[in-house]
Amino acid sequence: MSVSTCPSEANAATPAPGGLDAVDRAIVLATQAGLPLVPDPWSAVGKPLGIAGEEVRQRMQHMQASGIIRRIAAVPNHYRLGYLANGMTVWDVDDAHIDRLGRIVGTLPGVSHCYRRPRHLPEWPYNLFAMLHGQTHADVERQADELRSLLGDACRDHRILYSSRILKKTGLRLAGRSDRQA
Repeated sequence: MSVSTCPSEANAATPAPGGLDAVDRAIVLATQAGLPLVPDPWSAVGKPLGIAGEEVRQRMQHMQASGIIRRIAAVPNHYRLGYLANGMTVWDVDDAHIDRLGRIVGTLPGVSHCYRRPRHLPEWPYNLFAMLHGQTHADVERQADELRSLLGDACRDHRILYSSRILKKTGLRLAGRSDRQA
């Protein structure tokens, strides 16, 4: 059995239950793979939905303010930028210190993902996960050494699990089509 609870930062906006009306859902479906790379992406998204680009922009701002959308940003392909070594580091950190140390680890520039997860003793003692990226394994191992120093005596053990092949890589995608796109 897996446990899946993922509370984010304590100060993050909490979306309303249900979260999306039909238009917001259509906008998310139309943009979840990326905004069109055109001079006015808001109008390009709004046109097939039958709404103005300004309404798309305002609705996306509202969804961001309410926490439904975390951010709108360019997502670089780190492999094409030469970051070929990707290591999920797993750490056995004293439970008395993990929340404080996990927040610090999450702020490090080389860490792209940082999670606290339950241990599965006796086989899996690791409770802190931090994804590191580098151009070489040596780059990742150097970052892991820095992380190990930061964790200090609170860390009992760690491992680096390198990616060997991408089978799928995407963010969450809502299923379905926009009612307005049919």
